[in-house]
Amino acid sequence: MKIAIASDLSGFPLREELVKHLKEKEGVEVLDFGIPSADQPKPYFEQAPLVARAIQEGKADKGILICGTGQGMAIVANKHKGVYACVVSDVFSAERSKIINNANVITMGGWITAPFVAKEIVDAWLAMAFTQKMEFKKDFLTNAFNKVVELEEKQFK
Repeated sequence: MKIAIASDLSGFPLREELVKHLKEKEGVEVLDFGIPSADQPKPYFEQAPLVARAIQEGKADKGILICGTGQGMAIVANKHKGVYACVVSDVFSAERSKIINNANVITMGGWITAPFVAKEIVDAWLAMAFTQKMEFKKDFLTNAFNKVVELEEKQFK
């Protein structure tokens, strides 16, 4: 699995921790688009497209974006066709972002999320599959996701 990751200055310390964590995982390749140091900042609206394009081009399977709150990164990432980004702040929201929304990108806040919690969030998200734990709603969730894709096809012409 290839995971693209990026941050702005506010997410830099957390991104550094998550890159180390992901590189320790078997079968995970990390594409790190983050800023090289705190002395070379880049804004969220420049960083999020790097991960979004990697997913669009098939260079990455999933993405993680970190800014101050996660919200700016999510907004920018979702401007890219085929990218489904959700802001997550805990294990439950991370799992549900995949289970319910089939999110291929999660965003987090470097000002909000402690590194230990962020690692648990990432692990939980990576462990889930679309509709897992909600098989009783599989048809509804699949249909809902397909409707989102249809809407996307109309909006991203």
